[in-house]
Amino acid sequence: MALRFEVLGRFNRARAAQLTLPHFVCQTPLFMPVGTQGTIKGLTNDQLEEIGCQIILGNTYHLALRPTSELIDELGGLHKFMKWPRAMLTDSGGFQMVSLLHLADITEKGVTFQSPVDGKPMLLTPEESIQIQNRIGADIIMALDDVVKTTITGPRIEEAMYRTLRWIDRCISAHKRPNEQNLFGIVQGGLDPVLRDICVRGLVERNLPGYAIGGLAGGEDKDSFWRVVAQCTAALPEDKPRYVMGVGYPLDIVVCSALGADMYDCVYPTRTARFGTALVPEGVLKLKHQVMARDTRPIDPACGCMVCKNFSRAYIHCLVTKDAMGSQLLSYHNLYYMMKLSRDLHSSIVYGKFPEFVCTFLQKMFPEGEVPEWVCNAMEVAGIDISSCCSPVSSSYGLNLDEKAHAV
Repeated sequence: MALRFEVLGRFNRARAAQLTLPHFVCQTPLFMPVGTQGTIKGLTNDQLEEIGCQIILGNTYHLALRPTSELIDELGGLHKFMKWPRAMLTDSGGFQMVSLLHLADITEKGVTFQSPVDGKPMLLTPEESIQIQNRIGADIIMALDDVVKTTITGPRIEEAMYRTLRWIDRCISAHKRPNEQNLFGIVQGGLDPVLRDICVRGLVERNLPGYAIGGLAGGEDKDSFWRVVAQCTAALPEDKPRYVMGVGYPLDIVVCSALGADMYDCVYPTRTARFGTALVPEGVLKLKHQVMARDTRPIDPACGCMVCKNFSRAYIHCLVTKDAMGSQLLSYHNLYYMMKLSRDLHSSIVYGKFPEFVCTFLQKMFPEGEVPEWVCNAMEVAGIDISSCCSPVSSSYGLNLDEKAHAV
């Protein structure tokens, strides 16, 4: 095991911890920007360090296609190749079973993909996934799991869960760098609490360095989403990091942290930036809207990032409709927002102010008290009293934060 996980503070299920990895010491709760092929779109590594980014995520499937894991290994590993001195996590490539399902054939042996680059078949087995990740050299590597959308029902969910447990043993056997890289298992089981419980118990028996909750962020309703997270975090070990995969909306991160999760990743902050959208405490701000054309205020007057200190909404509005610099500035701001959210979650837990932080966060996002019912239910389970900052009227938050675009 090449990590140390030390809990520094708690509030009921929520915890703040120090996660020591080979390349960096991180604080949790922890958000990981997604750098699919060794880069975070729109930002330099110096800018990532400047905003306090502690760890980034790389995509095994895409890196294996280009520039290839063999070349990365030959050139000293991805840290050296991309000049990133801090921590790194690589996924297993398994998510492409969902995102590229029309190109994939899943069997017990592994997943055969039709390469989107040249059309050639590519077999990704548990062993090959680990070998690729060993060559890439990330601090945390993920086991190959059988991924299915949570909206699917029937025997396929059970098949995938049991296959995930069989594949974890093959991943463990194939892992040749356990003293340098930490192999995390992934809890599957769809929305079935019985299957989730079987998978958690099976993975915990393997005594892995950390555990991820997978298969979410795939179209399930929010009430089902938080209940799966709550079930899994309650059953996973107290002394190991817990990673909710593919989660990146700020509200989701606050809720999951209250339920005891530690790590998150998502393309959302940078992807939504490329569509001209900024993250703000009130929700989101659409910079493409014509009302922004003469607005001389910064994106967020309370934000300390370089973008908010130097540029107006009007200037960024002009750019996002015509120039790539607009999406770069918004990516910088959005990731700064996510890094600050992570730091604020950590410090509020350490200093015993977590309930106050949650209430302040919700008051800003839902000033009329229209906090969604699923959030209220999740906070009740988490032991956070939010009655002073909300009077829930509906569960209309939905599946996409972009639907809640406040005019700020």
